[in-house]
Amino acid sequence: MTTANVKCGGKALQMVSLVCTLQDHRDDVNWCTFSAQLLATCSGDKTVRVYNTKDFSELAFSPLEGHGYGVHCCCFSPCGQFLASCSTDATTLVWSMSSGEIEAVLEHPGRSPVRICAFSPDSAHLVSGASDGSLALWDFPSKQLRGSGCVSDTTIVACSFSPCSQMFVSGSTYGDLRLWDLHMHQCHAEKNAHDLGVTCCAFAPAILSDSQVVQFRLVSCGQDNHVKVWTVTKMTSGAFRMQLLHTLAEHSAPVLTCAFSSDGRRLLSGSVDKTVTIYDAVSSFVYKVTLSPFIQFFITFFCTLQENAALLYTLSQHERYVTACCFSPTSPLIATGSMDKTVNIWRLEDGCTGPAGKSLPEQPSGTSSEASTSTGRSKVLLCDWSEEDVCAWLLEEGLEGLVDTFRTNNIDGTELLALTKETLTTDLHVESLGLRCKVLRKVEELKKEWTCCGVPDEFLCPITRELMREPVLAADGYSYEKESISMWLHSKQRSSPMTNLPLLTTLLTPNHTLKMAIARWRTSSH
Repeated sequence: MTTANVKCGGKALQMVSLVCTLQDHRDDVNWCTFSAQLLATCSGDKTVRVYNTKDFSELAFSPLEGHGYGVHCCCFSPCGQFLASCSTDATTLVWSMSSGEIEAVLEHPGRSPVRICAFSPDSAHLVSGASDGSLALWDFPSKQLRGSGCVSDTTIVACSFSPCSQMFVSGSTYGDLRLWDLHMHQCHAEKNAHDLGVTCCAFAPAILSDSQVVQFRLVSCGQDNHVKVWTVTKMTSGAFRMQLLHTLAEHSAPVLTCAFSSDGRRLLSGSVDKTVTIYDAVSSFVYKVTLSPFIQFFITFFCTLQENAALLYTLSQHERYVTACCFSPTSPLIATGSMDKTVNIWRLEDGCTGPAGKSLPEQPSGTSSEASTSTGRSKVLLCDWSEEDVCAWLLEEGLEGLVDTFRTNNIDGTELLALTKETLTTDLHVESLGLRCKVLRKVEELKKEWTCCGVPDEFLCPITRELMREPVLAADGYSYEKESISMWLHSKQRSSPMTNLPLLTTLLTPNHTLKMAIARWRTSSH
């Protein structure tokens, strides 16, 4: 277990320990979220996984496999009875947490890929945002569309409801933060909130109010490497104002995710620089905004007074971009997800805070998130496995009885990937139906395990998430494996797999430049 302490005056005031690392996803982890008793994670591998927070064992009905494409976001209803997940397949699915069954399929207006979804604290509404800039507000009890809105020429990538449930904020790749009411009217637009684009935003849970104003805190992060803390003020006139309280610039690369703790005292962020930061979230709020005497007294009474926002910790255990982070609402736990396909669970033992942050040491080898694939084969693509690589894999999977058969028939990586029930029966004479099914199941698991393992994302077909051999350029501007996009166009009638919008033409152009780049990468990776 990895631990660290911040000491002040000889007393240990803060401790963070790595509880465990979850390694079940086969692609980038895009989001993670806690309920009172569960943790949910979602991934580009099209699945949502659900864990019990007592021991982080996976629930019997997990993984949830209802989406046709990568899952971008998931969120629990406030009561924890439901989980919503949204995907490139243009739907938001609502799952029952008692059975794992799909309760509702919410098809986004315009059929554009859905990037974000969020529940209101009162469970009355669910909002979803999409790649075409559209927003959909759903009445959750009836699962009916209540209203929609749109921000032109951008993608909605962030949404969060205010703690009063009467408004929500959206963030887009254009860089703006916009406040909406439940009638889908824009109450306020904070343009250029983040240069180059917003990536995430979240309201703090507390509401501060007196006879003059109602105030909320909001955190946002973006491509400008910054985490920003704002106040959102509703005046007696009904007008709204956003004021920047503090800009946190600890990250050295774009910040992809941020979250408040359930008491609003801690702030969490994750970045392309592979680090996670934990801040004291109250200090900037006390000194950098002018409030009415009542609210100033309220904050001063309940918060530890500090001159500046305090960086408490920098965690450096992930091996690729940190894409997701969240606090547990009921226990001192933190979850962080990454493009390294893992989710780290941390325990944060709280206390008063010191004046400076502390970096944790690198993750020890005992908690490495590397897959269990043997070192000798880890840098070789499946299709390039030798016959001995295949035999070694059979031994690892408990299929030693097939080693001689596979070796006699010269089964290498390419042949392994091409195995079917027919070839196992006719060519390899594997008579046992159970054994044939086991082999094919293990091969499918192997494919998922090695999908995009160390492969640059631009070399993977967006449809199959496998390395492209004959990349072609479609009318939507994306490159696909020729066979995959041809099959898609035949079944989906001229729609784009990435945007779900109609294609102007079904003409496919060979992408020779990409094909050469993939060939160079394959040569250099051996």
